[in-house]
Amino acid sequence: MSKTTVAQATKGASGESITITNNRTQESTTLPLLEGSMGPKVVDIRTLHEKTGYFTYDPGFISTASCESDITFIDGDNGVLLYRGYPIEELAENSDFLEVAYLLLNAELPTAAEKRKFNDSITTHTMVNEQLTYFYRGFRRDAHPMAVMVGVVGALSAFYHDEVDIHDPRQRMVASHRLIAKIPTIAAMAYKYSIGQPFIYPRNDLNYAENFLHMMFAVPCEEFKISRAQARAIDRIFILHADHEQNASTSTVRLAGSSGANPFACIAAGIASLWGPAHGGANEAVLKMLMEIGSVDRIPEFVARARDKDDPFRLMGFGHRVYKNYDPRAKVLRGSCHEVLDDLDMENDPLFKIAMELERIALSDDYFIERKLYPNVDFYSGIILQALGFPTHLFTVIFAVARTVGWIAQLNEMTEDPNQRIGRPRQLYTGHKTRRYIPVGQRG
Repeated sequence: MSKTTVAQATKGASGESITITNNRTQESTTLPLLEGSMGPKVVDIRTLHEKTGYFTYDPGFISTASCESDITFIDGDNGVLLYRGYPIEELAENSDFLEVAYLLLNAELPTAAEKRKFNDSITTHTMVNEQLTYFYRGFRRDAHPMAVMVGVVGALSAFYHDEVDIHDPRQRMVASHRLIAKIPTIAAMAYKYSIGQPFIYPRNDLNYAENFLHMMFAVPCEEFKISRAQARAIDRIFILHADHEQNASTSTVRLAGSSGANPFACIAAGIASLWGPAHGGANEAVLKMLMEIGSVDRIPEFVARARDKDDPFRLMGFGHRVYKNYDPRAKVLRGSCHEVLDDLDMENDPLFKIAMELERIALSDDYFIERKLYPNVDFYSGIILQALGFPTHLFTVIFAVARTVGWIAQLNEMTEDPNQRIGRPRQLYTGHKTRRYIPVGQRG
């Protein structure tokens, strides 16, 4: 294999660039450097294969920018998350989910009139076609709710034929509003079906988070009272999970959309990707870990195991692949977590006493602080959802409800991007070279 070297970046009349030199042939290729409004510079490799005959090799696309986006920015080293330039802490403290949804979709916060109009549009689309209820009956009662979500969301394209053209801005807008409105209804119906309870219709007098809790936990035979603290916690979980740059599920939505697939199919693809335990199942893993620990007395034993390099055990809900500092979403959700536990009078619940002691250790112990193993958003969201009565297998569904608006915003942005092309990653082929077919009777 011939080796290449990359020269220092240079700046000329046409802007900054880097030069790649083939040591064997001494041939050089110059590639431009692109600079966004924030974040690292990017090597523009679009002409690399044309100029050199080479591709890049980047498993998982860890070092590859697959698109240009102005929706979400993450600075993991400094614990920064921005939606359209707004710090996530400010939005979670002062805004609500539908206002954040409007921001992600439209790039600006709404005026009072725009907010009312948007909220009304979402509210009037929350019901699903009554025929869709028969679709649920085709699933087994014990079907995983994410499997149901993938099927039902994908099936929406069979009910809304007028919104399947991804290139028509009006159709995309209507589909966007319908998806944001109906996802909580679809998720609640999946839960109700699994436990054999009747579906609960949405109510137009409730806000987005309140309506979701109502559809999840109300029953026809008695009034369901919605706690303000609990609704606010759910609203914050929705805000904090609404978008997170080019993660696996968002990239899946973009890749599906690059083929021109309809919005409902693209979001169903995102849900399928989110279902993976390495992506959307982290808060569920937190609860399983707390149950494994079992009591506060056993915490030192598990902390010691986490410190042991030869022990495969890891404390779930601490540290983050992207954030090398305190996850900004965790800072916000920590307050909501304590508010919910106080509202439900669960501060002395054995499971949550374990969680709070682990939190204390992680925020005060030098081992955790030096390695920046702070409690992350999954740690707190898992505790909140468990306290509110959500079964653990439904945690990822709630993640999908929140992330739908981010997927839609990313899909719309991709569709409008003049540089957008159908996704077609390359590969480093390591299989057989050309072989000739041998008739079966002649094979040894």
